[in-house]
Amino acid sequence: MPKTIIRVEDLRRQFTVGSEKVQALRGINFSITEGEFVTIMGTSGSGKSTLLNILGCLDTPTSGHYYLDETDVRRMDKNQRATLRNVKIGFVFQSYNLLPKTTALENVELPLLYNPAVGTAERRQRAVEALEMVGLKDRLHHKSNQMSGGQQQRVAIARALINRPVLLLADEATGNLDSRTSYEILSLFQNLHRQGRTIVFVTHNPEIAQFSSRNIVLKDGHVIEDTRQNDIRSAADVLARLPKEED
Repeated sequence: MPKTIIRVEDLRRQFTVGSEKVQALRGINFSITEGEFVTIMGTSGSGKSTLLNILGCLDTPTSGHYYLDETDVRRMDKNQRATLRNVKIGFVFQSYNLLPKTTALENVELPLLYNPAVGTAERRQRAVEALEMVGLKDRLHHKSNQMSGGQQQRVAIARALINRPVLLLADEATGNLDSRTSYEILSLFQNLHRQGRTIVFVTHNPEIAQFSSRNIVLKDGHVIEDTRQNDIRSAADVLARLPKEED
């Protein structure tokens, strides 16, 4: 049986806004096993962002349980969650979150600066390998402000991979990109999925679901749909059919 990476049980999150209590999540249940590529979708107010924050160990549920790689996150304090997050999760954000005057190599090395078990030489080697994996071996010493949006997102993905996390968590990772670049990044995610990576891709764009192996849809704090894909579209094929860009 595949290993369970994420397990949420009767997950609930309540916020107090003034004198009112807002139920953002209302009893969520699902599991994600190793090697799945899952999109989590929902419109504004569906609970998608709240769920993302809990899965990313940035917040804890009001009740219920979240297990990440068999660790019960709800029982951890803030510092323990931060350590777990740095070791187990690789984040990819819509806005890249790169240091602008820092090279690709230095940006990718950042997460390992907080890992005393990894020395300088190994940190550099792993950063180079991660950048090669996302197709940027010729951009190692380019600064963020010298790269296109798609290249910056590839650097962000390399940075997310460097700690060898059990989970890649992407938040609207193609939201700031044009169509061609979006398919390039989706193709990269599909390649990582084929290599056995576990990916959770949170998005409001329903088209993204066509490229994943499973789609979970939220509405009003509930899971209203959880479907597995038999016919997964290839982002590389879509990209190949796009008109060539003129120089």
